[in-house]
Amino acid sequence: MHDLLVIAAYAAAGAAVAGLLGALALRLLRHRSVALAVAVVPTVSVTAMLAGTLSVAWAMFLSSHDLRVIILVCAMAAVVSLTVALLLGRRVVAGSRALASATRALGDGAGLTPFTAPDSAPTAELAELGRELAATSAKLAASRQRERALEASRRELVAWISHDLRTPLAGLRAMAEALEDGIAEDPTRYHAQIRAEVERLSAMVGDLFELSRIQAGALPLSPSRISVYDLVGDAIAGADALAREHGVRLIGHGVEPVPVEVDGREMTRVLANLLVNAIHRTPADGTVAVAAHREANSVVLSVTDGCGGIPPEDLPRVFDTGWRGTGARTPPAGAGLGLAIVRGIVEAHHGYAAVRNVPGGCRFDVVLPAAPN
Repeated sequence: MHDLLVIAAYAAAGAAVAGLLGALALRLLRHRSVALAVAVVPTVSVTAMLAGTLSVAWAMFLSSHDLRVIILVCAMAAVVSLTVALLLGRRVVAGSRALASATRALGDGAGLTPFTAPDSAPTAELAELGRELAATSAKLAASRQRERALEASRRELVAWISHDLRTPLAGLRAMAEALEDGIAEDPTRYHAQIRAEVERLSAMVGDLFELSRIQAGALPLSPSRISVYDLVGDAIAGADALAREHGVRLIGHGVEPVPVEVDGREMTRVLANLLVNAIHRTPADGTVAVAAHREANSVVLSVTDGCGGIPPEDLPRVFDTGWRGTGARTPPAGAGLGLAIVRGIVEAHHGYAAVRNVPGGCRFDVVLPAAPN
């Protein structure tokens, strides 16, 4: 038993020395090719076996012939192991270079070329890396597409805002010059028109400021538990005068008194924007209906108008910033910010807004998380 312990100690000492030398070699080669690192591992293994064997042979005082045989066997094992390791290392290096070449597509040509992983990877890790890069490439492509769409929407918004600002500003300047020169036939009427235009411009600037806060994620919310019945009632009361002016009937049938946790002021603005949009799009003697009900863990508020429907190709753009529909370029179409603000406020409440055509018009749905019981 004592002899076995001595042999084990000699073998462990020789193997430990070889292992330390191998660790040092790996550290020195950490910035070199992976093929060298792969070759070091079997070399260390064979060297550790050889060191342990020689230590034991020296301790056991084997004959020189037996010692040469052991050294020859270990040397042949080292040659074979090193050859296999170099072949494996070359495969890993080739797979890594192919993956690196394919990865350049993520940065070249503004990232328009999609990433395509090599057909076969030498290791599971490189295959997993290829799949992750492919998924990342798809996400980047989707992000670039959203960015291009947003940039196009912003350019369109700037053009429309410029148009909407230029016309009332020109009118304000003309009326101000007429009042200044004393040639206005009815100054009171001019004053009323100036006040109306200033209020409209002020509302437009307020919408722009609200939208900028929403897009920056800086919209302050103070949620509280509110009944949907009260929200709808306040919104209908606020839009009633505008509806009567346009000869449109407002009805709020089918509103369930379900609770939600929302910012009352912001959610009132959502409903007001939807109602104003519906009233402007509904012809005289038409009807705008508001409803609310609970579905599973959500509360659905809907506003249905009589606009005659939205072209199917325009439905995906309804909530885009600046969208106002075909030919809508003059007041009261506004700056095309109302529905974009609706979507931003609803998403800030962890909900979503949707629109679909119904017989005779379209229906806007606001889906919010239901308040816990």
